[in-house]
Amino acid sequence: MLYSATTHDITVSVRVQFVPRSDDAIAQNKWLWTYHITLKNESDTAVRLKTRHWTITDALGRIQTVEGVGVVGETPLITPGESYAYSSGCPLDTSSGAMGGHYMCVTEDGHWLKVAVPDFSLDMPETRRVLN
Repeated sequence: MLYSATTHDITVSVRVQFVPRSDDAIAQNKWLWTYHITLKNESDTAVRLKTRHWTITDALGRIQTVEGVGVVGETPLITPGESYAYSSGCPLDTSSGAMGGHYMCVTEDGHWLKVAVPDFSLDMPETRRVLN
């Protein structure tokens, strides 16, 4: 399933994939998903992704907030008409959950933009996909 949101002419698309559990994950009662994100700059100015903010909710309603500089160690410059893609992961103590958040980007002329990341569901493949 593809999740997508557009803010300030920047489209953020997310694809999620469940990672089959290893013996260690089963022993530690952990579940893992990878998410693949593409940011497409459809504006007429370059933007630099500076920070990320995630809200992660597990199936028991426990919320974790993650903030930091850039994504996967980078603060990419995305020029008009170009895209930037990366992959990362999210471990949970439950077999389902949800994530969402935003990026803070800055334009070439110094304007800050809050770019929404759509909420996306973290579900095992054999379960019905719903946002928790």
